[in-house]
Amino acid sequence: MVAAGAEVRTAVGLSERIAVELTGVFAELREIVRGLDPAALAEGGLHPALKTLGRRSAVPVRLDMRADGRLPEQIELAAYYVVCEALTNTAKHAHASVVDVQVDTGEGVLQVRVRDDGHGGADLSRGSGLIGLQDLVEALGGRISLSSPPGAGTTVEIALPVDGASRPGLPAAVTRRPDHSAPGPVAHPHSPGPAGGS
Repeated sequence: MVAAGAEVRTAVGLSERIAVELTGVFAELREIVRGLDPAALAEGGLHPALKTLGRRSAVPVRLDMRADGRLPEQIELAAYYVVCEALTNTAKHAHASVVDVQVDTGEGVLQVRVRDDGHGGADLSRGSGLIGLQDLVEALGGRISLSSPPGAGTTVEIALPVDGASRPGLPAAVTRRPDHSAPGPVAHPHSPGPAGGS
C-alpha cells in the first residue's frame, strides 16, 4: 500500500510537471503566432488564416481545406505555425513553383500535409527551424514526418489529436530523413548554415 501510494504521488507529480511544460509551450506559441497574423487566426480560425498565409506566400499555394469549424486553440496554433514554417522554408530553399497544403480531420485527428515541388534534399540531421516543429507536435501528443528525396520535393506531414489535445502519452513524433534512416534534427543541403530546408 505504501509503495502504491508513492507511485500515485510520483505519477501525479509527473502529470503536474507535464501540464506546466505544456502551458509554457502554448504561451510561447501564442506569442510566435501573434507576431505572424493574430487577427485571421483568432477571429476566423484555421481556414481563413491559412488562406491569408497562402496569399502572402512567395510561392503559389494550393489550399485544400477539408476541416470545418473551429478546433482547440492549441491545435489551430500548432497547425498554423507548422504551415507557416514550411512555407517559409520552401520560399527560402526549395526553388519550388507551387506548394500544396492539405488539411483534414477524421477520427479525432487533424492531419496537415505541406508538399512542394522543389529540389528536395531537406535533412533533419543538420538542424533548422523545423526542429522546433518536432518539439511542438510532440508536446501536443502528435506525430510529424518529413520526406525530401533529392530532386523530388519536400513533404511535411503532421497528425495532431483533436480530442484531449493536451493529453500526454500519445505516440511520439517520427521524422524521416531522405534516406529513410534514423530520425534526427532538419537542414537544407543548399543552405549555408543551420537554416530550414524544404
